Amino acid sequence: MNLSLKLIRAANKPRVSAALALVVAGLGLASCDDAGGDPRRQIGANPVLPAVQQYLLPPIRIARPVPWGNNTPSVPNGLQIHALATGFQHPRSLYVLPNGDVLVVESNGPKAPVFRPKDIITGFVQTFAGAKAKDANRITLLRDTNGDGVPEVRSVFLDHLNSPFGVALVGHYLYVANTDAIIRYPYQDGQTSITAPGTKLTDLPGGPIDHHWTKSDIGTGWRLLWLALQLLRQTSRSTRQAAAA
Repeated sequence: MNLSLKLIRAANKPRVSAALALVVAGLGLASCDDAGGDPRRQIGANPVLPAVQQYLLPPIRIARPVPWGNNTPSVPNGLQIHALATGFQHPRSLYVLPNGDVLVVESNGPKAPVFRPKDIITGFVQTFAGAKAKDANRITLLRDTNGDGVPEVRSVFLDHLNSPFGVALVGHYLYVANTDAIIRYPYQDGQTSITAPGTKLTDLPGGPIDHHWTKSDIGTGWRLLWLALQLLRQTSRSTRQAAAA
């Protein structure tokens, strides 16, 4: 219901607003029909599935992200769990260095261009799941020096990145997979920040259509290069398919 009201308010012209209200109202009634039946009949070798229903606008049910607050996951007796650190801007991945330092990649997808009206609606709907949350485009380092589960050191390890995701340490080089390139940085054991400029190893498809913006890099030696090439081929194929759709 909240999504319907926001869509109606977003319409500028009265006629468009009235038409959209009728459509959304109809969708609300249609979505109340649970044609799925007994869930036990929907699994196995010959599931009984409901008939396909076509909608002008499909019913949308989005799970809203909720912060942990003071709640914690359940753990076995004798163990305890608590937040290592909070206050990040859209953290997406973690990487633990050999000395125990934890790298937190704070990142989100780049802003997508708008080519069609559905791109506006897609971006609006994605905000409900946190996909358009503000990011920092950086990597933060956490260091717990005494093992009490509370990091005594918290510093900006790398900054001014472009939607980073994957991180891999190979020897004394740190590889960071931005959405549009793999960058290599010199790394010394124990340092809490990298200020040296990075070296671009290869470009990756980064837009304007960039549905698979998260790029990972793992492994050592030839495996790192192989994965980079696989990412390049996969994202190129996805970009061509999206452009042809």
